[in-house]
Amino acid sequence: MEPRNQTSVSEFLLLGFSQDSVYQPLLFGLFLSMYLVTVLGNLLIILAISSDSHLHSPMYFFLSNLSFADISFISTTVPKMLVNIQTQSKSITYAECITQMYFFMVFGGMDTFLLTVMAYDRFVAICHPLRYRVIMNPQLCGLLVLMSWFISLSYSLIQSLLMLRLSFCTNWVIPHFYCELAKALTLACSDTLVNHILLYMVTSLLGIVPFSGILFSYARIASSILRIPSANGKYKAFSTCASHLSVVSLFYGTGLGVYLSSEASSWGGMITSVMYTMVTPMLNPFIYSLRNRDIKRALQNVLGRTLYVQ
Repeated sequence: MEPRNQTSVSEFLLLGFSQDSVYQPLLFGLFLSMYLVTVLGNLLIILAISSDSHLHSPMYFFLSNLSFADISFISTTVPKMLVNIQTQSKSITYAECITQMYFFMVFGGMDTFLLTVMAYDRFVAICHPLRYRVIMNPQLCGLLVLMSWFISLSYSLIQSLLMLRLSFCTNWVIPHFYCELAKALTLACSDTLVNHILLYMVTSLLGIVPFSGILFSYARIASSILRIPSANGKYKAFSTCASHLSVVSLFYGTGLGVYLSSEASSWGGMITSVMYTMVTPMLNPFIYSLRNRDIKRALQNVLGRTLYVQ
């Protein structure tokens, strides 16, 4: 690629949602509410699991890690967007942009891996119930989470370091509300072939391999449930994985919508990005708490103790 007015970039401009200042207070209130609900809901899930000894099991261990990843995931984009709306500024420094990309990839990858691990957990629980405690021992659970962190951190670090070697043209406008890697690469004047190869290769692997693992787990789960003779037994078995299946459908459905959107600057692309980065982390606590009696009881205990102290 021929260089075109290459220069040292100090900041990018995030176009965001609306150029009209009339809608800025509405957008600020909406996104602030979604952010607070997400953080509070996932914190309550973590507190409920940590405070109730009955929930100290592999499934809830993974769920608490997912809640932490969701809080961190939404915190990589929304606070900066709220600051920009409030100050009526669209700028983000070069260092902030690279940092945002890094943590967005880290926690987005963690969500993907944790959902896959949780699908495996449900597969073992339903298909091998007598060996569940032996297979899903604390050592394996800790190893699965550590591996998820290692892969997510490693890929994100490599991609971020590759971004640092790029030089950018005089056009520093990113048509999004956060520093999206693919959009930032289009602004580079230097050769981005290695970046694009790594991006497409890892995106495919992170999309196909974990999703294939989830599909395999649920195919075996469905086969086991169908062999249960009683309707009540089938319902009980299915209810143990219904919440996770709902979260997986929401996560991959919105994620697919983001990557199928031809232009992220269009309203359609923006809406799918909001669904993926904000709505999914916000709804996860509600999905798990509304369909799970153990979580409901633990949340009632946590809230009851809080009100009693006050």
